[in-house]
Amino acid sequence: MGLLDAILGRSKPVRPDLDQLFGLPAAAITLQAGAGFTPTGIGSVCFASVEGGAFAQLQEDVRELLDADTDLGGVPVEFSQDAYGYTWLLARHPADDTASLVNDLHAVNTLLQEAGFGPQLLCSLMTFHDAAGDRALALVYLYKRGTFYPFAPLPGSPQKRDNALELQTRALLTDDLRVETDLARWFPVWGAPGLGGPKA
Repeated sequence: MGLLDAILGRSKPVRPDLDQLFGLPAAAITLQAGAGFTPTGIGSVCFASVEGGAFAQLQEDVRELLDADTDLGGVPVEFSQDAYGYTWLLARHPADDTASLVNDLHAVNTLLQEAGFGPQLLCSLMTFHDAAGDRALALVYLYKRGTFYPFAPLPGSPQKRDNALELQTRALLTDDLRVETDLARWFPVWGAPGLGGPKA
């Protein structure tokens, strides 16, 4: 930050740190031990769609990148769009292979970033469920902040959050992840793939 920025109270935006995603496997172990939530094997990347051939080609590149595991028993990547026009890219791996899932999420974010679509990237998430499979939880990575926050939809209550579970999760994961300190940035991700509940 320059002297003028300091005098005027301006700060530079936080540079995205995609390597923060590699903290997720350790966080998954902590979450299972501390709260009984286990990975579903589902992760996703959310980005604002952009019209044009370059973006369409990029989607194909992403599909080819992740579908390369199909011959080894993997599941092809899926694309969907929510009611707000955001595109969700869904990746699946065996529930106990969080490292491979994180590698896919990191690769997709990197590919989009290097192709100049960083401004369109919103967030990435990994989903979890409790032992009974009744409660869902996501660890959401904010691309532009380089931080994480928990999102827990309340079962049976459309578009209501389990705030107690979210705060419990924050306390559990402070040593594993860079948790977003500004609660106002803990945006709901209704309808995100792997979470169930109402579609956004």
